Parts: sequence; C-alpha cells; structure tokens
Amino acid sequence: MSREFACWALEGIPEVRPGDALAELVAATGVELQEGDILVVTSKIVSKAEGRIVAAADREAAITAETVRVVARRGSLRIVENRLGLIMAAAGVDASNTPAGTVLLLPKDPDASAARLRADLLARFGLNRLGVIISDTAGRPWRAGLVDIAIGAAGVAVCEDLRGQVDAHGRPLEVTVSAVADEIAAASELVRGKAAQLPVAVVRGLPHLVPAGWQPADGGARRLLRPRSEDLFWEASAEAYSRGYAAGRRLTAPRSLG
Repeated sequence: MSREFACWALEGIPEVRPGDALAELVAATGVELQEGDILVVTSKIVSKAEGRIVAAADREAAITAETVRVVARRGSLRIVENRLGLIMAAAGVDASNTPAGTVLLLPKDPDASAARLRADLLARFGLNRLGVIISDTAGRPWRAGLVDIAIGAAGVAVCEDLRGQVDAHGRPLEVTVSAVADEIAAASELVRGKAAQLPVAVVRGLPHLVPAGWQPADGGARRLLRPRSEDLFWEASAEAYSRGYAAGRRLTAPRSLG
C-alpha cells in the first residue's frame, strides 16, 4: 500500500513568551487543520510558554541540576540522563535564543504538555482526531550529526508494531517496531530548519497513526524510552571502569584480623 503525506512549516508564529497560549498562536497563522493531522511543535516554544526560562549565570550548574546520571564525559561535554529519562548532551539545557544570563529547560512533563495542547487545538478547530508531537534535537550513538526526536506526544501512535506481518518476499517480520513519532519529528525538521524561526509544522496523510478515542492513559513519547532491563548500553565505558575499579579496591583492601 502506497502512502503519501505532506509536511510543511507554519509561518507567522511570533516570539513565544511565558503564559502564551500556543493553540491561539497556531490558529492565528490561518492554518486549517483536518482530522488525522499531526502537529509537531519544538520543545523550545513549549518551554517558553510554560515559563521554563531560568536565570543561570553558570550553564554548567543548570546542567548539573537537571542531571540524574552522568553517562559519558569528554572535556567539558557531558552526556547525561536527565530527570525525564532522556539521555542527551547537556541534559537538554538550552542557552540559545534566550535572554543573556538565562537558560531554557525542557518542559516538566512533555507528554502532559502535548496532551494539553492537543485538547486546546481539538476545541479550537472542532476536531476529534489530532496528533501532537513535541520535538527536541539530540545526537545519536554511533552516528554523526543531530536529528529531532519526539520527547512528548499525544493523540498519535509513537510506535508502529510490524511484527507478525511479512516482507516483500513473504518472510515474517519478527522484531520490527518502527519509532514513527521520532521519524515524524525528524521529517518536520526538514521543513522547519534550525535557524529559520519556524517552530511548528503540520504533517498530513498519516491518519492510521492518529487513533480515534485516544486518551492520555494510552501513553505518549515516554513509551519510547528503552527500559533499563533491556538496555545493553545503559552503562558507559568510563562509568563501568569507575565502578569496577572501586569494586576491585574493596576486594584488595587490607582486612583487619581484629
């Protein structure tokens, strides 16, 4: 089955400030959303609307405050697990496009933010089926360059489970589960750009990924976080070395014969 979809950025979104209603800003662009559309919104404007701008003369201190676990370090660069469970450079703390002396933190709960925005858009546009994805930029192990990924989602399937289907040669698909929310987020970045100040994009033509009757209990982008029990690379090499070294010191420490 062939699938065709369109993806375009919305022009006319102004500089977002704390307290702004994003649904109103989207509607003001004149876009006519349709049933089954997916709206991709950058985490930056969600954070700004939610007032996640904090004073931080020292960005490194802000990164430390958002860090749950250091995964890897090279010089001043830290790859860490942040409080959302995302493993990112600098914990997702952003010092660009914010006033001097401030940094921008990620939304407190991106899935909840996506659900609230979706509810506002459904009411404003009189729709029943609409997906919302909140995206952020991240690097990837073993791959150069950055891509946008989904850190929040509502009203949209974040994964497409193809297990049990067959390929073009009739072979069964046994492990294929596509992270479609990440794919949509990455596609939207192609039309939004990194420096074009186009923080919102519409994706149309993927209605099979926008289920009817979606509820927040159905889950959002948090489902894309791999459980630690299934993560073969949970511990970085430096971290593993430090833990092993400490364990070795304990084993070889002199024991009191008391």
